[in-house]
Amino acid sequence: MARSITIGTAPDSWGVWFADDELQTPAHRFLDEVVEAGYEWIELGPYGYLPTDPAELSDELEARHLKVSAGTIFAALHRPDHYAEAWAQVEQVAKLTQAVGGTHLVVIPGQWRSDKTGEQIEPRELDDESWARLAAGMDRLGRDVKNGYGLQVAVHSHADTHIDTQDQVERFLSMTDGDPVKLCLDTGHVSYSGGDSLALIRDFPDRIAYVHLKQVDPAVVAKVKEQDLPFGEAVKLGAMVEPPQGIPAMPPILEALEGLGRDVFAIVEQDLYPVAFDKPLPIATRTRTYLDSCR
Repeated sequence: MARSITIGTAPDSWGVWFADDELQTPAHRFLDEVVEAGYEWIELGPYGYLPTDPAELSDELEARHLKVSAGTIFAALHRPDHYAEAWAQVEQVAKLTQAVGGTHLVVIPGQWRSDKTGEQIEPRELDDESWARLAAGMDRLGRDVKNGYGLQVAVHSHADTHIDTQDQVERFLSMTDGDPVKLCLDTGHVSYSGGDSLALIRDFPDRIAYVHLKQVDPAVVAKVKEQDLPFGEAVKLGAMVEPPQGIPAMPPILEALEGLGRDVFAIVEQDLYPVAFDKPLPIATRTRTYLDSCR
């Protein structure tokens, strides 16, 4: 692993999906265990999980010698008149991310399935007009975030969204401006949807601005696809696994990222919601040790 790859972790790897949920590890425990597992970089996770006051959050981070790589928002910009709703999130998350030294804003597209019930709430495929609106909206968001907060937008392909399969990711990249809009390459979500992370790195090297390192269990994913289960159910079934137990293989991914010849954040994410509080730390420690062995 080259010096240009900075490994970190995220609240997601501790089973954190929401700002406040009794099934989730408390924020102070998450921060303490990140340090115990040997990481120095984190994402903010859902807004409100960690302190939202910049001074308070800075104190918590500095006390543990932790640094922030990115914040995250959700933006369904294929929908008409959604920009204001997305920008309201930006004004909270980007401001906090910038205040604590983060450099990226990860943007997850809107889901066509409800993240609460799993029911289909929109068509699975966008028509051409919606694709055009999505691309234009992301270009605008990327420019506005960069101009307003100095952060790089990295769009996260994600299961149960319209930027999911390899074809959809490639279409999105071909339709958007490569300067304000980069890709958050989530290796697990790409494999979950039958894609090829190495091909994306090879074919779109200038668009890879940020990475989520994640693996999936192909047997579980096959069952999920056969039964057309929502992503939340897939996670409960164990679709996401710690490396090196799943796919894609990590050494080739890390080698390809090193070949980009520039600094890249590679944040470990293993979707675990919900999970017993004592499970994430051992997994996070083993994962960090494994990734270190890939250097």
